[in-house]
Amino acid sequence: MTGTSRTTDPASAPARGGAQGGVHRFEDEERRPHRDPRDAVDVDFDAINSGTHYALYAVLRLDSALPARREDRDLLVDEAVRAVDGTGATTRGWYDVAGLRSDADLMIWWLSEDPEVLQDAVHRLRASGLGRHLVPVWSCMGLHTPAEFNPRHVPACLAGVAPRDWCMVYPFVRSYEWYLLEAQERSRMMAEHGRHGFSAYPDVKGSTLATFGLSDYEWILGFEADSLDRLEGVIHHQRYTEARLHVRQDVPFYTGRRVEPHQWAERQPLA
Repeated sequence: MTGTSRTTDPASAPARGGAQGGVHRFEDEERRPHRDPRDAVDVDFDAINSGTHYALYAVLRLDSALPARREDRDLLVDEAVRAVDGTGATTRGWYDVAGLRSDADLMIWWLSEDPEVLQDAVHRLRASGLGRHLVPVWSCMGLHTPAEFNPRHVPACLAGVAPRDWCMVYPFVRSYEWYLLEAQERSRMMAEHGRHGFSAYPDVKGSTLATFGLSDYEWILGFEADSLDRLEGVIHHQRYTEARLHVRQDVPFYTGRRVEPHQWAERQPLA
C-alpha cells in the first residue's frame, strides 16, 4: 500500500455524509469562529513591529513536597507572585504540565520589553519560598522580529489576544538550505504551511519569536487554544506540508493547562 490513508490523514478532505475522507474531528474546522470577543479588535501592527518585545518560557520541576497546611501554601504562592510582579514582567500564564511530561510540573510564560526584567523574574521566583521547592528544567527566551512575508503576522501574545485554556510551546531549527532558498520559494511553502495550520484552525492562536543566539534554537513557538485536541490537530495538520522538509529540530514540546498559581500548588504532593 502506498501513500497515506485517507482515514488517518487530517489534511485529506473531511468525511461528510458517510463518504470516505479524513477523521471526523476535523469536519468542523472551517466553521470555527475566526474572531473571538475576548480579543482586541484594533491592532496597531506598526507599533508592535517597531517595538522591542521579549518573551520567556520557564519550565520547572517540583523538587520537594509543599506544606500540607493551606495557609502555608498560600503564603508561599502569594510571596512568589508578588516577587515576580515586582519586576514589571507580565505573566501570560502558569501552566500545569504534569502528566504531559515526566520531567516537569510547571511552565510559566512571561512578557517584557526588557530581557533583564525577564531574567529578574526568574531570579525572584527561584529566591522565593516557593522557588526553593522548584528546580529549573528548561527555559527559552525569544524576541519578536517582523515577519518576513507578512508584517500583519504578529505574535498573538502581543496583539491583544486573550490567553487560552491550553498552551503548547516548542522550539524549532530550520534546515541549512532554508535561508539560501529564493524568497519566493520560501514564501510559497510558508503560505501552504499556514493553510494547513491557522487557516484550518483559526481558533488556535500562535506566537512565534526569534531566538537566534538566545538559545540553542532559531525560533520559539507558543500555540494557545481552548481545548487540547485543537493543539494536537493543528500540529498534526501541519505535518503534511513541504515546509516540514526544512526542519532539523522541533523538540522539546511543553504543553499544559492554564491554572491559577494557588490551584497549581494545591495539586502538588504535600508534606
